[in-house]
Amino acid sequence: MDHTRITTPFGKQSTAAEVVEGIDLSGRRAIVTGGASGIGVETARALAGANAEVTLAVRNIEAGERTADDIITSTGNKQVLVAPLDLADQASVAAFTSNWDGPLHILVNNAGIMAAPLMRTPQGWEMQFATNHLGHFALATGLHDALAAADGARVVSLSSTAHLNSDVVFDDIHFVRRPYEPALAYAQSKTANVLFAVEGARRWRDDGIVVNAVHPGAISATNLTRYYDPEVLADLLNSGTYEFKSPEQGAATSVLVATSPLLDGVDGRYFEDCNEAEPNQPGTRRGVAEYALDSDKAARLWQVSIDTLAG
Repeated sequence: MDHTRITTPFGKQSTAAEVVEGIDLSGRRAIVTGGASGIGVETARALAGANAEVTLAVRNIEAGERTADDIITSTGNKQVLVAPLDLADQASVAAFTSNWDGPLHILVNNAGIMAAPLMRTPQGWEMQFATNHLGHFALATGLHDALAAADGARVVSLSSTAHLNSDVVFDDIHFVRRPYEPALAYAQSKTANVLFAVEGARRWRDDGIVVNAVHPGAISATNLTRYYDPEVLADLLNSGTYEFKSPEQGAATSVLVATSPLLDGVDGRYFEDCNEAEPNQPGTRRGVAEYALDSDKAARLWQVSIDTLAG
């Protein structure tokens, strides 16, 4: 990389509460997609604990309300709101963005589905790409003016180490011609999440909007693994391949990238374990793939996304 890698005093054991300690987000407004489960809850809790107004953008409103009550109780911050959002449904995304009023300081694109069986949206889009990338792309671009109205807004795009398994296959993004593989579909969508940050950073820099991608780490038990065969999941948990984090630790990198003054003006990068990632070394499960930071691919994906959404 041709820039200085950003490092912080925090690491893989750090929690969301630790990285936001001493930061006051009073008067700032945040949205966390998928804020009712897994690391989304702890991301929202940390932001609320630092006095931000936090909107949980969720499919299940009842779960969202329960989570909001829990966060209000634990933080004492009553500004925890719930709004309906189904990222796989473009009408739902459009309704959410049109209902948003005023500036937006922090957008955490946290929601996602993983290793799902082949499902398609009514448009024929493969569901993991439609949810993890296209839904968040439509959300962020739809909220662009609100982000630009904030002073130094930050967008956090949640990726995964799974991005190392596949580039975006532009010739057949939606598995029309190639055999469908759940893990590859997920991997491609997670590469798209990094490419979104690269091009979003470039396009929106002059608007004072900072966009970065993060890998939260492997989290021991969240809804993200709901499509896994229980025996396969148990083997994975016991294999020693992954060093699992708690949800509080898993939320730390997102919260750091969303709030830390150490990252002022830093954009278009990929973070893991609360530090900017090194380039991936072949045969390892760490770092960021060169193709995920490719500016030409990022620009191409942005245009493909616009064209896809335009139908």
